[in-house]
Amino acid sequence: MAFDVEQIRATAQRVAASHGLDVVEIEFPGGAKHRILRVFIEKNAEERRRLAGQAVEAGADRLAGVTHGDCEAFSRDFGTVLDVEDLVPGAEYTLEVSSPGLDRKLHSLDDYRRFSGMLAKVQTFTPVAGNRHWQGRLTEVSEQAIRLDVSASRQRKSSERRAQGAASAAQHIEVALNNIEKAQLVPEF
Repeated sequence: MAFDVEQIRATAQRVAASHGLDVVEIEFPGGAKHRILRVFIEKNAEERRRLAGQAVEAGADRLAGVTHGDCEAFSRDFGTVLDVEDLVPGAEYTLEVSSPGLDRKLHSLDDYRRFSGMLAKVQTFTPVAGNRHWQGRLTEVSEQAIRLDVSASRQRKSSERRAQGAASAAQHIEVALNNIEKAQLVPEF
C-alpha cells in the first residue's frame, strides 16, 4: 500500500473537525528508518471567532492558537485511526502534531486574505522588480496577486537592497500568486 497524502489529509481533517480544529499542513519527511508524519493544526474558523469574541486584543481571531491539550487529543484520536485503517504503510513512524506557529507558512488565497495587514516574507520563482525575496505588510489580496507594503522592510543582502532601490520609491510591490514559491508570516513583538 502506497502513502496516500490526500487520504491521510481527509482523515486528519475529519478527526480535527470533531475537535473544533482544522488541518493546516501535512508533511512526511524522512527516510525508511526515520519516518515522521507531521501534522499542523489550528482552531477552525468558528472556534477562532468564538475565542476572538472573548479576547480583548484586536486580531486575536487570526492567530487563535491550539493548546497542548488540543494537540494531545488530536494526536491520540488521529493516531488510533491511522493504525486501525493502516494509512501509513510500512513499519514504524513517528506522529508529530503541533500548531503552525507565529511564523506560519501561507499556502492559499484564504491564508493571504486571513492574514491581510500582517508582516510576511515572500520568495518568488522569478524576480519582481529585480528581487526574489521580499518582506512587507500584506496590504491587498486579489484572486491573482498580493500587494506588499515594503516601505519599512530591509532586504537581506546588499545586492538585493540595490535591486529594491527602484522599487522602494513606490513602497508597494505586487506579486502574482502563481509566482510565489513560498511565503510565511513574520512574528511581530
